[in-house]
Amino acid sequence: MQGIRGVISTLTNDGQEVMGPGVLVWHYPDNSIVNNSLLTVESNHFCVLKSRGAILNVYDTGQYPVTTPDRPILGSFTQAFFGGQSPWQYEALYINRAKMVVKASGLALSSEMAEMSYEVDYYFHVATKDDAVALVTHMPVSEHMITAKQVNEYATPVVEQAINQVVQVTPLERVNEKIHEIGEVVHTHLQDFLKAFGITLDTVKVLIFPRDERMRALISLRAFGLQELDAVRHYIAMLMAEHGLVSAPNMAIGEAFHIGAPVQATVGLGGISRGPTSA
Repeated sequence: MQGIRGVISTLTNDGQEVMGPGVLVWHYPDNSIVNNSLLTVESNHFCVLKSRGAILNVYDTGQYPVTTPDRPILGSFTQAFFGGQSPWQYEALYINRAKMVVKASGLALSSEMAEMSYEVDYYFHVATKDDAVALVTHMPVSEHMITAKQVNEYATPVVEQAINQVVQVTPLERVNEKIHEIGEVVHTHLQDFLKAFGITLDTVKVLIFPRDERMRALISLRAFGLQELDAVRHYIAMLMAEHGLVSAPNMAIGEAFHIGAPVQATVGLGGISRGPTSA
């Protein structure tokens, strides 16, 4: 992308913003930044200016002229090979200050070794100039940008470890009782990890549920106060009812189905009761 009259910014020639949602860092992909270029920084960005790998300055919102350092760095090498002007003499890296959200997901095992699926939504942002420097120093830029998705790829193993720390010692049915504790553990581990990259963690939201659909249905039935065997019977009865089997009520109450005189199941205020049967 070429600068327009020496103006370096995150806007394309047709006025489109390059740093949309999900773009955390954008490296100006051109070597046209030279002495007296005008560096433009939007209100929700930082800009880190580098020269041959060294950080020269960090800019907040505004417009700033790029000036040549007092002492040349490459000297005769630059004169011989580049005619006095080194390619990539300056590099501008724009950092998005807006809050971003990503989702980490995976599997954890309960104390019974039952598979639990988890989804973690977490929000983060780059708060200060020092944080912007830490980000461009410690996280590599690939194809001229760093995305929120790439940050999540770094952080996902940390999230997995934090969740398993609690879930692996918790029975399946009690995992959701500890959802607040799990959220705090994830927040602590994730913040400690991300701060090395200059990223501030804001909010963490954790959702954990059994991976197996049948197990989710059984736990839901247990939530109504049913014992294990009754929950299994009612689950099977629901499957039978979905297939149109008239013996489904009998399965729910644990009675045999008689073709000549079927058991009639009725539901009253006191629960399921059985009607009279005939021989």
